[in-house]
Amino acid sequence: MVSSAAKPRSTNPQSAPGKGAQGQDSGASGISRPWQLAGLAAVFLGLVAALIFSGAAATRGVADPGALVRWGLPASKAIHNISLATVIGGLIFAVGILPRSLAPRSRAREASEADGGPEHPAFSRALAVAAAAGATWTLSAIAVLVLTYADVAGQALSGDAEFTQALVYFMTDIETGRAWLAVTIIAAVVTTALFGVRSLGGLALTLVLAFIGLVPTALIGHSSSSSDHEGAINSLGLHLVGVSTWVGGIILLALLSGILTGSKAGVAGDITESTLRRFSSLAGFAFVLVFASGVINASIRITNWGDLFGSAYGQLILAKSAATLVLGGIGFMHRQWVIPQLGRKGSTMSSRRVLWQLVLAELLVMGLTSGVAVALGRSAPPEPATYAPDASPAFILTGYELPPELTPERWLTEWRLDWLWIAVALFGLVSYFLGVAKVYRRGDTWQWFRSVNWVIGLLVLTYITSGPPSVYGRVLFSAHMVDHMALTMVAPIFLVLGAPVTLALRALQPRGDGSRGAREWILVFVHSKFSQVVTHPLFAAANFAGSIVLFYYSDLFGFAMREHVGHELMIVHFLLTGYIFVLSMIGSDPLPRRAPYPMRLLLLLATMGFHAFFGVAIMGGTNLLAADYFGNLGRDWGQSALMDQQTGGAVAWGIGEVPTLLVAIGVAIMWSRSDARETKRVDRAADRNNDADLTAYNDMFAKLAERDAKLADRNKLEGR
Repeated sequence: MVSSAAKPRSTNPQSAPGKGAQGQDSGASGISRPWQLAGLAAVFLGLVAALIFSGAAATRGVADPGALVRWGLPASKAIHNISLATVIGGLIFAVGILPRSLAPRSRAREASEADGGPEHPAFSRALAVAAAAGATWTLSAIAVLVLTYADVAGQALSGDAEFTQALVYFMTDIETGRAWLAVTIIAAVVTTALFGVRSLGGLALTLVLAFIGLVPTALIGHSSSSSDHEGAINSLGLHLVGVSTWVGGIILLALLSGILTGSKAGVAGDITESTLRRFSSLAGFAFVLVFASGVINASIRITNWGDLFGSAYGQLILAKSAATLVLGGIGFMHRQWVIPQLGRKGSTMSSRRVLWQLVLAELLVMGLTSGVAVALGRSAPPEPATYAPDASPAFILTGYELPPELTPERWLTEWRLDWLWIAVALFGLVSYFLGVAKVYRRGDTWQWFRSVNWVIGLLVLTYITSGPPSVYGRVLFSAHMVDHMALTMVAPIFLVLGAPVTLALRALQPRGDGSRGAREWILVFVHSKFSQVVTHPLFAAANFAGSIVLFYYSDLFGFAMREHVGHELMIVHFLLTGYIFVLSMIGSDPLPRRAPYPMRLLLLLATMGFHAFFGVAIMGGTNLLAADYFGNLGRDWGQSALMDQQTGGAVAWGIGEVPTLLVAIGVAIMWSRSDARETKRVDRAADRNNDADLTAYNDMFAKLAERDAKLADRNKLEGR
């Protein structure tokens, strides 16, 4: 739905305010519709060429489902990918790039916070595009679901009862079918929200749900059967996030080109420069994410140079990589030349023409690359993973063979890289020091102590998620407990002391055009009702202590050990739980509410007691937790599963107490410093007013003494 604010106010190009000479040149005002359609044509051109080159659409023989399925499935996937990227791009532009309101600059911030006022035409167009793309995403997901079943089953499309029953079984009992059913449901929910939601908070949640729609796609396909399947899944997931953000943003730039310049909306003001500058920063991160994750994923599937250059699969990867580098070069030109030209007063029409020509080139190259990517997904890797019929129990349960017996030196040497958390750590490191550099350039200072703690926290997080605690935590309960306690008690202490929110608020400039950037979203979240609940000291302490029991004494523990998604969600939960608890105790970042120091010490003592109780309960327990997992790994070294679990209870008790004690010491130091600061404040106030408060206090007692003396004299005269 497009509001009336998005409709052109005049059909005469010369009558639109703020246009000037731009309306006379379509190359300067935006990309015309034929060229926009050319981008879609490029998708299918690249797809057809790549399918023919790789032979992925060739006849299969006995199990051939027919030409309609062989060509229709990759075409449907291409439409699915482009429409999904467009949905994500539209939501990103609406949530974090475009101004929401047409309110004057002096009132833009208030209008944005109230989610009121007439919508900016670019904002309305972005949501209209996203809604249309959402409908296409839903329909294409249904098509992919049906065609995938026909392709797997080797059956031509049919409407008879047998085909329908088999399709239902595929959707409910087969992993690939369940994944595409989940994608279809998510697409339908996102599309429904796009037609009805207009608040920025609701749209932000819709964007998160759209990104979740990428998860089922990452869990199926070649990545799920690779030798390092978790590394392949994580790298593919990161790749999809980067591609969707990047491609979706370019599509939105092309579709909004006329409105951004004001040449088609009849709205005074050209927001091309600000929009392009904001998206360029995001696209820079997306490019690095796409290229790095693509290289990692390819290295997992192709293990030698011969397969890279000698197989059709490897050559498609080379073509896709080359196209990605070309796109990165175009983006570099945007950032280094075009955007500075647009930001200058009196920018020439030639700079705008070059801008949209570069966007057009990006659109065409991205279209070809997207087609190649779909064909790549349909092609078999040169060395597909095969599961031996005599696979070990550990390999069946975890996807990896048992690591060697745990020794002291192997606490440093056994690594299995979790690319998701490596990406998080690198993003946190780069963003943090970009913020520090911006603060220093402005002439302010930033404590080195905070920077050192942030770096240590990220290193600890990487060690926990990719190092020996993660490797052995999948086969030993004791190592898992080291992993858990370090994740929830050690890493958060250093991360909290880094004060990342305070740094972000100092480094990021507030916006005044009604849009919400990172700084505005941070403030919205800090002051939200949700934040008030989860950061409340009582809730934070209860969540920190109680979630341990709920997790380990329910099926959640087994789910986290068996399933990759469950494992990653476990890391997210316990990292955030520990971070929020430590933040409420010793953090300096802004919070809606902080407990007084005596209450903080009381909560810390309570959590220490709870950890001790939990550890003792595990040490004395005789029932094996997640018995169908730890009891069936076939481990032929170390303690028995039950004895190792009891050792893990001791670990939970010991590791849980030491960091808590350190936090308690930190609270005591902060309390002492707070009292010292209060004493100095009172002394300075006394110096300023010559001890007026103390003088008034003494005068009060003097008056009371004088009154008592007079009363005593009167009583004496009256003979009492």
